[in-house]
Amino acid sequence: MADIFELFRRIGSGGEEKKKPVGWILAGLGNPGMEYRGTRHNAGFCALDYIAEKLSARVDRVRWHALCGEAELGKEQVLLMKPETFMNASGEAVGEAAAFYKIPPERVMILHDDISFAPGRVRMRRAGSAGGHNGLKSIIAHLGSENFPRVKIGVGEKPNREYPLADWVLGRLSEEDRRVIEARYPDIFDAVALWIGGDPERAMSRLSQGS
Repeated sequence: MADIFELFRRIGSGGEEKKKPVGWILAGLGNPGMEYRGTRHNAGFCALDYIAEKLSARVDRVRWHALCGEAELGKEQVLLMKPETFMNASGEAVGEAAAFYKIPPERVMILHDDISFAPGRVRMRRAGSAGGHNGLKSIIAHLGSENFPRVKIGVGEKPNREYPLADWVLGRLSEEDRRVIEARYPDIFDAVALWIGGDPERAMSRLSQGS
């Protein structure tokens, strides 16, 4: 009998349990379009794709100038984002979503490339400056804060000081570098889950291992 009453309750409510409100934003940075696939600047996109696949989430809904999806990670409902604004304007998408859900900067996590780290080296930080990264610079401007966590994914340094930065970050990773970076995706997933689950110290330690 209890099962029948439960069935009626679900039918009356539309057949679905009420979804949790979004409590976190996880955004991977990159540039949209086929011509940018596999470039160093798109390391954040690639890491987010891996996380979305692990969570069986689809990031294909267009909203806030981004491709979006939602997934439950631990006890939190997370908005997954891939801004479609191009790197230099990433903050437009992230800022709009954060304002809509009233998410504070401390609950906005960014996955991005970092040319100061070798491929395969990954670090998490609680906060910090843009460090010359235009995507982070835009997000800081739109959130009005530097106090948001970020996952820095090493893509390798420029071969020399004279090499144009734009050419380097928009250049494609070698097969070896791509494999090394992809090997760290499971660690990134675990670290993101730990951080969002309330244990940033273990999350940072997790990424320090093996790099």
